[in-house]
Amino acid sequence: MELLEQIKQAGVVGCGGAGFPTHAKLNCKVDTFIVNGAECEPLLRTDRWLMRCRAAEIVAAAGLCGGAVGAGTIYIALKEHYTRAAEALEQAIRDQRSPVKLFRLQNFYPAGDEQALVLEVTGRVVPPAGIPLDAGAVVSNAATMSAVYDAVQGEAFTQKYLTVTGEVARPVILRVPVGTPLLECVEAAGGTALNEYRVLCGGPMMGKLYTMEEARRETVTKTTSGITVLPPDIPLVRERETPLRVTLRRARTACIQCSRCTDQCPRHLSGHPLRPHMIMRKLAYAGDIRDVLEDKDLLQAQLCSQCGVCEVYACPMGLQPRQVNVFVKGELARAGLRCERTGGVWTPEEARQWRKAPSRRMAVRLGVGKYYDYEIDTLLTPEVSRVRLPLKQHIGVPAVPEVKAGDTVVLGQRIAACPDGAMGAHISASIGGVVMAVDDAITIERGNI
Repeated sequence: MELLEQIKQAGVVGCGGAGFPTHAKLNCKVDTFIVNGAECEPLLRTDRWLMRCRAAEIVAAAGLCGGAVGAGTIYIALKEHYTRAAEALEQAIRDQRSPVKLFRLQNFYPAGDEQALVLEVTGRVVPPAGIPLDAGAVVSNAATMSAVYDAVQGEAFTQKYLTVTGEVARPVILRVPVGTPLLECVEAAGGTALNEYRVLCGGPMMGKLYTMEEARRETVTKTTSGITVLPPDIPLVRERETPLRVTLRRARTACIQCSRCTDQCPRHLSGHPLRPHMIMRKLAYAGDIRDVLEDKDLLQAQLCSQCGVCEVYACPMGLQPRQVNVFVKGELARAGLRCERTGGVWTPEEARQWRKAPSRRMAVRLGVGKYYDYEIDTLLTPEVSRVRLPLKQHIGVPAVPEVKAGDTVVLGQRIAACPDGAMGAHISASIGGVVMAVDDAITIERGNI
């Protein structure tokens, strides 16, 4: 079976972002293949652990994927202070006599953003509204390479590595079945002493924040990279829970047009025509934002990666340009307006090299600095008795169930399939047992299978 078919059958999707189906991403030809080991978000340690403890598997998969896309150059890009991971990878490269090379990055945010990574490694700017493929590159993260290696061994993508950190008794790396309840992951890390808390799924910059009640209903998906338990009174939580109407009112009345948000914007610094301060200005002066949506400054809101540098690091007034951009992007989508891809050669701003936001500073400003230096080396594999696997865990269409309530399934059995010709991914049982329910997810209870 060819590599892309093995990956497709295993149901592998990108583990670090929106979950683009990996077999579709690799169905191309480029000159550069980049494994993203930068672990963009502060606090997360999963990719760092994998590069250290599964170095041989990641190097082997990188070589296979680089060959599949015809890349003449294959890099694993990681931050320069990931010394133990680099040593393990270098040893694996020597042992395998692999063509893979390491590319060491400064510790800035968002170093792991695909477009920033392509610029750092190749010197090329991904065109506005474009993807790395437009710059002759493909990027896939370290955890995805780990899953690709397993797929080549005939293993379906059913187990997920993730970081559990923050206000827990024992910050750990977990390997759990896809579909594991989030709060069971918290308990596996020793639980929390907080009576009231929030659960952040993903990293502190771009992760999704849940209340205690909401977290009880959520499960680990193929794209879950980490879980952070947080107290409710820190800046990160206060800002995320500020109502949109308040955010917009502040933007209209308090923006001083200093342009710091634009000066620090990673997309603007890479050469894209995105100027967040102009979007703030248009919002302030427009009677109804829907009347001026076709203005070029507002259309460019779609170039925003929502990284959060503008509001966490840049704005001296404590405003939230990112949230304004999210609002504008939603209005543009409802109006059917798009910022079209632009060809040509784009040049990054000269000041980019001096304006990279320090990763640690981001964590401190969000109120999570105390967790930044946690050394997380322990791997746990807790027993899970019940899983709930959403039919849509990735970019594309939901998978179509192939089982019904009452069916008995075994670990690794395909239980939902991507329709022929559609963009999506298969889903396999992450534990053996009995199917308890099939709706927008498939629920399985462990049995003696």
